[in-house]
Amino acid sequence: EFNGSFYQPSAFLMMGIPGLEALHHWISIPFCALYLTALLGNCTILFIIKKTQSLHEPMYYFLVMLAVTDLGLVLCTLPTTLGIFWFNMRRIGFDACLTQMYFIHVLSFIESSVLLAMAFDRFIAISHPLRHPSILTKTTVIKIGLAIILRGMVSLLPIPFLLKRLTYCGKTELSHSFCFHPDIMNLACADIKVNVFYGLIILLSTVGMDFVFIVLSYILIIKTVVGLATKEECFKALNTCVSHICAVLVFFIPMIGLSMIHRFGKNIPPLVNTLVAYTYLIIPPALNPIIYSIKSSHIREALLRALRRK
Repeated sequence: EFNGSFYQPSAFLMMGIPGLEALHHWISIPFCALYLTALLGNCTILFIIKKTQSLHEPMYYFLVMLAVTDLGLVLCTLPTTLGIFWFNMRRIGFDACLTQMYFIHVLSFIESSVLLAMAFDRFIAISHPLRHPSILTKTTVIKIGLAIILRGMVSLLPIPFLLKRLTYCGKTELSHSFCFHPDIMNLACADIKVNVFYGLIILLSTVGMDFVFIVLSYILIIKTVVGLATKEECFKALNTCVSHICAVLVFFIPMIGLSMIHRFGKNIPPLVNTLVAYTYLIIPPALNPIIYSIKSSHIREALLRALRRK
């Protein structure tokens, strides 16, 4: 639609895996496995926590938030990703693209905040076990959850409008099988400094700060455990912490890295860009249920009891 010099495309064309288009049907197999793992794993966690009264505690409420967020991320990217791999359906409407982009970013920010809340919960539980029930009450957890949702939705609300005000050059091909803010803004002909600075400031002040505080929380947790626990308890706690830290790193490093690649990595090969994007959006939702279930004896026991009843 032209209006003088202003041009906004009616749709964008999404990209699968560059250079491997002929193998998309085969590549879809591991993607289907990851999506299925994410859907079944997170739904199982929600079911087990709902049905088990003893798991109605702050730690597991945060795990519910994480599972719901992961399900949201999966459902945001699954239709377009598998649509490309199975049917080569690359076209997505402009407004639909902005909507998908908004929810992907909001859910990513929510997941970042939930991981921070989980790290804080573990720190309080280990460092101040007697005060933990009075600090993290059910009401406090609900308030934290609402604050997390509001922070993500409000901080990212200007992004779609900042993209709609831009004029585009006629290029409509995105770099991924989903819509991503830096990817869309790079197609614009207009000055995108506002988009770049706003996106970078929001990323660093939210996700960046969350990551710093998560690292500090786990450092303090490890320090407390090493100072107080027996050798066996220390090894068990460190084993759990390491697995949780790995889950955090798998989410944060690709997420921040993808934003930096789109802004500053003009010479990065497209395949690297694509792999980082899929690692950020598909691996964590599939990995989190496995890590947090295997490392939680209470969830394992509740799951086994449910299977025996069946």
